[in-house]
Amino acid sequence: MKRPNPTTGLRHIALNVRDLAKAESFYVGLMGMVVEWRPDADNVYLTSGNDNLALHVITGEQEGVPTLDHIGFFLDREEDVDDWCDFLKHHGVKIKTHPRKHRDGAKSFYCAGPEGVTVQIICHPPLIGK
Repeated sequence: MKRPNPTTGLRHIALNVRDLAKAESFYVGLMGMVVEWRPDADNVYLTSGNDNLALHVITGEQEGVPTLDHIGFFLDREEDVDDWCDFLKHHGVKIKTHPRKHRDGAKSFYCAGPEGVTVQIICHPPLIGK
């Protein structure tokens, strides 16, 4: 099976955090990122203009949850999401979720990467071509 169009790189990381305000203060106040989207009180998406960092609140009841939730490879074309899903499935990669549209307009799916890292393949319209 032919490899789909290339990704634009590893440009998304999602972290689980216990103190959202502290994490946001670090990444915005010190690192210079800006808030791209705040869907609710427990999640914020930050950007430096060509990337995306998601911060997700976890509670004390969620002991043992790793800090790294997942990493994401960006695509420039929405139709490439389905092609990548088919390609990885063809090569025996476990698909965790099938391609779908998210509430922010992105389209993606999740698969199992090596060493237990979840990998997201995503087309995120605000960052296409950046």
